[in-house]
Amino acid sequence: MKKIAVLSDFHCGHKVGLTPTGWLPEKDENGETPLWAQINKAHWTWYAREIARNGPYDIIFVNGDLVDGKGKKSGSTELLAPDMEDQSDMAVKIIRQIPKTKNCKIAISRGTPYHVSSSDGEDWENVIAERVGATISDQLWIEVEGIVFDLKHHPAGGGGLPHTRHTAVAKDRLWNVLLAQEGEQHKADVVLRSHCHYHNFCGGHDWIAMTTPALQGAGSKFGARRCSGKVDFGFLTFTVDKGTFSWKQHIAKLVEQKSPLLKL
Repeated sequence: MKKIAVLSDFHCGHKVGLTPTGWLPEKDENGETPLWAQINKAHWTWYAREIARNGPYDIIFVNGDLVDGKGKKSGSTELLAPDMEDQSDMAVKIIRQIPKTKNCKIAISRGTPYHVSSSDGEDWENVIAERVGATISDQLWIEVEGIVFDLKHHPAGGGGLPHTRHTAVAKDRLWNVLLAQEGEQHKADVVLRSHCHYHNFCGGHDWIAMTTPALQGAGSKFGARRCSGKVDFGFLTFTVDKGTFSWKQHIAKLVEQKSPLLKL
């Protein structure tokens, strides 16, 4: 039996990205703790407690966007730490802090180039993978106890309506079946995608396809101004045993980020 942690979308370096203890400011220039720092601390506290409670893990899947990048589209105004080395240090600390069994294996799928690649083309997730001893690729097929996992950061599109959020991963699963029949892919039992920052799934009696929750909270300028729907902050645990699998969601309630009600 193997226990697998599935995490994605740390967006380390962003003000609402997953930020380990030690990087958040205690006070601003006015002697007050910024609201975003209070929110970030609450998210880290929840994550650290929840991941410790459910470990140790035999395998860790990290499905892309471990760092936020330079934030050029917003002039770096959303960044807590614009230095890519600092962002990478955060991601490494997050992965190293996950409780592990003695022979734990780590696999990383690369995320969005805008976030994870600098202007000279360097993929910072490659650096992170080397530091934590992980396998890394753009897309991974991994067999665990007879169950094949298909990992890739981007699903084939997104869903603008609550009842169509699983459509993209259903499309990816269908392509996997067709390509497997042609001998061009391994047929997957579990299709894992991320990037959308919401958790949704579909499946049948012998397969499941899903988008994973994110570990960046709500509050980016892009999300706040252009997106609708709910951000699912959390991670997943899979348990695999001799050709069967089960899974559990770990989703936080982001009550700290409820917008204020203005009375005029």
